[in-house]
Amino acid sequence: MANDVLREAATGSAPRARVLVARPVFAEVHERLGQHFDLRSHDSDVALQGPALAHALQDCEGVFIAGVEQIDAALLQACPRLRAVCSMAVGYNNIDLQACTARGVLVSNAPDVLTETTADFGFALMMATARRLSESEHFLRRGDWKAWRYDLFAGADVHGSTLGILGMGRIGQAIARRGVLGFGMRLVYHNRSRLPAPTEASLGAQWLERDALMAEADHLVIVVPYGPESHHLVGAAELARMKPTATLTNIARGGVVDDAALARALRQGQLAAAGLDVFEGEPQVHPELLALSNVVLTPHIASASLATRRAMALLAADNLVAALTGGEPPTALNPQVLALRQPG
Repeated sequence: MANDVLREAATGSAPRARVLVARPVFAEVHERLGQHFDLRSHDSDVALQGPALAHALQDCEGVFIAGVEQIDAALLQACPRLRAVCSMAVGYNNIDLQACTARGVLVSNAPDVLTETTADFGFALMMATARRLSESEHFLRRGDWKAWRYDLFAGADVHGSTLGILGMGRIGQAIARRGVLGFGMRLVYHNRSRLPAPTEASLGAQWLERDALMAEADHLVIVVPYGPESHHLVGAAELARMKPTATLTNIARGGVVDDAALARALRQGQLAAAGLDVFEGEPQVHPELLALSNVVLTPHIASASLATRRAMALLAADNLVAALTGGEPPTALNPQVLALRQPG
């Protein structure tokens, strides 16, 4: 059972706030948090959820999470001592921010520190998709390579093609720079608000309506945050507008793309290929996607360099220490709750 893998650090004589580290993480994080708090640790890669998470959080004032643990009103009701929820992820659709704010619970995430690493990966995944790297590697490993052909795994060029970005935040702009400055790509994008004119000019970026973006892009990269308004933002209708030679790369969140519709579109030749790092219901992957050869699949690892993951985790720890010791959490999502805190 999940509770069997909970362990508690040795405590001193002076009472200190108790914090749950809800996922295995770097030793430096335990060391930093252990300087301030009594720690309870969940030492399994399987995330605590629902009643198991509520049980582990009993008597805890703070929790360090990895980004998938569900923090909702029911859990907050069951854990009245909870004062801070600090995540090492950027996305926070797993947290009911409104419910946390109403109960005076500080919430933080870990933006900025993963921008360049994630952009590196997103561009690499797009290139692997365009040039059919995964498909050709499997072909070679199976021993199927017997002779050279002029069209053997001929894919799509990246240089000089049209890069479409859906979601032009920090990561989207970092991917744009790689495409425009490094590969001479034409850049089109859609965002809820346009970039400042100087930024557009520096990249030669053209803002398009979403339907036009789908039709124009040779390589579409999706980097929008997930929420109710972006659920299945890219579905059957949007995919039908894409070029049959186009690729789609999703490094946003599972649920932004309708995975079932994407599998159908790929199978029917409505677009050439897809690169996916995120999935609906992950770690499960839609079985039709698994059966397709023209999809590059990776297990949600866009930010996974050791240096970046360590920086994300330490930022979450810094937020947690500040939130529970009277400081100013550096990346609080609802800093207004700090004004409601009682001293101590």
